[in-house]
Amino acid sequence: MASIQQTPQGPVLVLKESALQQKGRDAQKNNIAAAKLVAELVRTSLGPRGMDKMLVDSLGDVTITNDGATILKEIDVQHPAAKMMVEISKTVDNEVGDGTTSSVVFGGSLLAKAEELLEKDVHATVIIEGYQAAAEKALLLLTEMAKQVSPNEKEILLKIAKTSMQSKLISEDSDLLSKLVVDSILQVVEKETEGHKVDLDNIKVEKKAGGSIRNTQFIKGIVLDKEVVHSGMPTKIEKAKIALLNSALEIEKTEMSAEIRISDPTQMQMFLEEENRMLKSMVDKIHQIGANVLVCQKGIDDIAQHYLAKQGILAVRRVKESDMTKLSKATGGRISSNIDDMTAKDLGAAELVEQRKVETDKWVFIEGCKNPKAITLLLRGGSQRVVDEVDRSMHDSLMVVKDVIEKPAVVAGGGAPEEFLASNLKEWADKFEGREQLAIKKYAEALEVIPLTIAENAGMDPINTMVTIRAKHSQGKKWTGIDARNTRVADMFSIDIIEPVAVKEQIIKSATEAACMILRIDDVIASSGAKGGRGPPPMG
Repeated sequence: MASIQQTPQGPVLVLKESALQQKGRDAQKNNIAAAKLVAELVRTSLGPRGMDKMLVDSLGDVTITNDGATILKEIDVQHPAAKMMVEISKTVDNEVGDGTTSSVVFGGSLLAKAEELLEKDVHATVIIEGYQAAAEKALLLLTEMAKQVSPNEKEILLKIAKTSMQSKLISEDSDLLSKLVVDSILQVVEKETEGHKVDLDNIKVEKKAGGSIRNTQFIKGIVLDKEVVHSGMPTKIEKAKIALLNSALEIEKTEMSAEIRISDPTQMQMFLEEENRMLKSMVDKIHQIGANVLVCQKGIDDIAQHYLAKQGILAVRRVKESDMTKLSKATGGRISSNIDDMTAKDLGAAELVEQRKVETDKWVFIEGCKNPKAITLLLRGGSQRVVDEVDRSMHDSLMVVKDVIEKPAVVAGGGAPEEFLASNLKEWADKFEGREQLAIKKYAEALEVIPLTIAENAGMDPINTMVTIRAKHSQGKKWTGIDARNTRVADMFSIDIIEPVAVKEQIIKSATEAACMILRIDDVIASSGAKGGRGPPPMG
């Protein structure tokens, strides 16, 4: 066991008997192999012609997707170095939303290239320094090559949303859906002194299987997946005045246990009537301030429902707090905790509140708000699996449009920026004396894995394609990339394949950091608990 050190005084046991230790080259090889395997897993799903994965979890639930982050989140990765690769995709997903597959494929490629250098006895520290220098230079080159755009230019935003959808299941319907994405983002964008800000929490995404992807709607308002509480209430109200209440429309129960002694049946009657009167006065108050719709975060008593129905007020109960906040932003209403303090000023407004049947469920649509700062996208699709994948794809698309509005600079897609960076880094590497030069050149080669993989997944000849692309870039045609849809090399800007610079930057940063972190590890010590499984050691 590696934990026993032989000394003149005899053997010294430092670690537990059962601990596993991998040292030096073995540890590095093992970690690099694990990280490369993770990259291989998602590699085939990169690009417009990428394939999907079917993931089945322990309960038998099926997910069909080609979203890198989702694939890696769903599979239960055990190896510690592989987990670091999964973390890259999570970071990229949270920060910029798209480019998750690219970042993992690039990270795996960086490690594969580093392995070649390690075998030639280049020290890991030298490789790390070279990689970090290359990453810094790559980020500078990206900024130089990027095109600045104005954040409210709808044409550009549409192209970006559409590019993000090209590699997804929804690519066939990208015309319609990219328009919905851009409309919804422009609706909730907020201008700030330093530029624009988009909070995606203000876009509520509801999904329902049924119909087709083309039935997806953008609703200027909020959809609640609840039904009207009482059958006697109206199910459609135009020119709605909406009261938003976050306390229950019920009689409060006392905090401590209390009992009321009743000696006379009439007292009982009075007691019940008093409860009714209190509920009626609550409903009357809502009616007096002019509300004809009530949205309540908590419960509504049966008697209160009856009085609300009599007054012709449409009521919805047990609405999520996040939906209440969105409703407040959409309708301009204020959420009240106390009915007595409510005034007509607190009411929100909407053109129409209506209960509609969506497949088998009844949902309440609140739409036609004047200038809502919160809206809903209602996604549809042929089956639950399709709707889930549409949801994931729309998330990526919403994120990239947000990225461009917040940082208005773009580059072409299709592997063009990666090839541009690679060819420039190779030239730049020649200025270095010493072994760092080798690491920078390997970094450039690793960048080329992106266009190479897109070409492979599209069924093109990878060698011929790369030769053609390199030749075009050496002639100064920096937007040359791979048009995978038509399996050819083309100017990506002219065919409107555009991506945000923010995504490319995040891919470079995350992949480089993870690769350097894995390369730094030269010793893996696993205590006995980690070897078997997750459970505690057996008692004995």
